[in-house]
Amino acid sequence: MGELLLVIDEGTTSTRAMVFDPSGRCLGSEAADLTQHYPGPGLVEHDAAEIWERSVACTRTMVARSGGADAIAAIGITNQRETVVFWDKLTGEPLAPAIVWQDRRSAALCRSLREAGEEPALQARTGLRLDPYFSGTKIAWAMEHWPQLREAGARLAIGTVESWLVWKLTANEGRAGLHITDATNASRTLLMGLGSGGWNDSLLGMFSAPREALPEIVDCAGRFGTTTLFGGEIPICGLAGDQQAATIGQACLARGDTKGTFGTGAFVLTNAGTTPPSSKHRLLATVLWQLNGRRTYAIEGSVFVAGSLIQWLRDSIGLIGTAPETEAIARSVPDSGGVYLVPALSGLGAPWWEPEARAALSGMTFATTRAHIVRAALEAMAHQSHDLKTAFAADGADWARLRIDGGMVTNDWIAQDLADILALPVDRPAFAETTALGAAMLAGLGSGIFTTLEEASGMRGACTTFEPGLGADLREARLAGWKRAVEQVLV
Repeated sequence: MGELLLVIDEGTTSTRAMVFDPSGRCLGSEAADLTQHYPGPGLVEHDAAEIWERSVACTRTMVARSGGADAIAAIGITNQRETVVFWDKLTGEPLAPAIVWQDRRSAALCRSLREAGEEPALQARTGLRLDPYFSGTKIAWAMEHWPQLREAGARLAIGTVESWLVWKLTANEGRAGLHITDATNASRTLLMGLGSGGWNDSLLGMFSAPREALPEIVDCAGRFGTTTLFGGEIPICGLAGDQQAATIGQACLARGDTKGTFGTGAFVLTNAGTTPPSSKHRLLATVLWQLNGRRTYAIEGSVFVAGSLIQWLRDSIGLIGTAPETEAIARSVPDSGGVYLVPALSGLGAPWWEPEARAALSGMTFATTRAHIVRAALEAMAHQSHDLKTAFAADGADWARLRIDGGMVTNDWIAQDLADILALPVDRPAFAETTALGAAMLAGLGSGIFTTLEEASGMRGACTTFEPGLGADLREARLAGWKRAVEQVLV
């Protein structure tokens, strides 16, 4: 067996396979876009069969480029969290569309449960809030509205995307696949007790989730099973949701270490240690990793719209031609000219949790140009991050510095604006794909290449630091304008 680590990084808009050596050097990647389906307002779906077909095609390409299955020590999988897949245990085929994490179809259910006073007890059990974001509410909606799921009976399998991929990778010649989920993904479902690490019967009942359809909850590193789809046996040894994987990839291994990922959405996680945390300021508590049955936790703030805002400006509005050009456009004007863009295109996430909020562009005059609007869109990243920082600080988990990654922060202007508005140093690693890197670290740990996460964290490499440079008066003026803009969209 070789020593290379192969990662399947299954995201919201694309899926990739990447290969690393144990030093952290990326030896190559293969990517394929995923089709986004929007069957109605607030509805977002994927085709689970497409996710599988494109993921396995990318993986097959990278195994071949690496010299075959014998060169691969282990596979790590990281995935878009909260997205739910429903499939048939006998055929291994999807029974319905995958409901994507951005989907808001269960908003009415969440509202009724909140009005019934269920949220405080649910948050105490799970660390999460009653929001359409989480998998359990999607399962409840699907079990009510899609009769084929009820009709499947004992054949029904439900899982998040890593669970779906593991099943398909390990199924062989009519034999059922391995039905597992790691603790980080399980902690995002509203179905797992945060302290116990197991499925909670009362929560399963609340969200109509059949226990027999759910996967077994396992560690994030270990020898979970093998796949023989690529010309030889390759063990699957690492599993984590994308944001937890990125936090590991950023080496946030000590309590208080904080990372922010700016991809389709923006997600900030602070290592909270080994005691389940609680938030009094509308943040989330989640499993950061589980090893040898022991869990380390994180406090998390989730922003629903980040890079997807730029994609919207490009594809739906036609305001830009490419995402990279936004940096030069933002630099072409000294400020946003008083323009604010609140990107509530799928509601507002933390710390507001307003699924009914809608996006707004305000402060425009005849002097407003395309550049001002584009700059306002980029400035929204730092503004939303500051809202999170304020909530984290109120929960006793203020940030000393922020480690950033994701496609948006290859833009130097955004990285500097984060440092300026947050008034703290911002570190950006030379290798920005820390989600895949974290999954590689876990696969290396699970396969025995590394003995501890600390040893695996040597894969991270060098960083660039952006120091704050904006004057306090300008910073406070921007934040005051942002506060007014957000108040206009809260319902």
